[in-house]
Amino acid sequence: MAGETANNNEIVIPSLTRVWLAEVGTAAPADATVVMPAGWRAVGLTTEDSLKFNNEPNFEQVRSAQSSYPTRTFQTQDASTIEVDLQQWSGENFRAVYGGGEVTEITAQDSKKHYKFTPPRIGARTEIAACIEVIDGGKNYRYMVPRTMQMEGVNTELAKTKEAVLPLRLAVQSGDDSDAWYVITNDPSFAPVAPPTDG
Repeated sequence: MAGETANNNEIVIPSLTRVWLAEVGTAAPADATVVMPAGWRAVGLTTEDSLKFNNEPNFEQVRSAQSSYPTRTFQTQDASTIEVDLQQWSGENFRAVYGGGEVTEITAQDSKKHYKFTPPRIGARTEIAACIEVIDGGKNYRYMVPRTMQMEGVNTELAKTKEAVLPLRLAVQSGDDSDAWYVITNDPSFAPVAPPTDG
């Protein structure tokens, strides 16, 4: 078929994924394969099918009496979220899932150390930076989110028959002077198309 652009090399099968978190303002990686800079922390093991990056723009439509279709559509806002279920329980993962909080050591009756996690109070949630890393063979992709915040409730199922996961649900934040999110990759299919030459 004329103009056929089918290319099975452009199918992405995420053979390995990682989620990294850092304080807002931590230096982002310079490319798609460099070692993550200091300050980034991998959340560890996650469930196989829970990782999602959602982008959901909102639109308004202008209706006119002379048309059955909208006569104009305009975007009113953008919204993006990260969803993933964490399998590893740790103080840092609890802080990520609950939007902040504090872990302190407490005096215990036995000789082992005990710790207390206190979730953040209203108005004390903290923003974090996030990176979703996707690897498919030699192709690497990093979704970089400079600012995001946990903005959903936490529903942890404590069933005897399966592992209890921590649901990380991050809403992308933005500022006027930076990209809300972007992807860096070494995938050659992302190379800009050269403009046609006259001749």
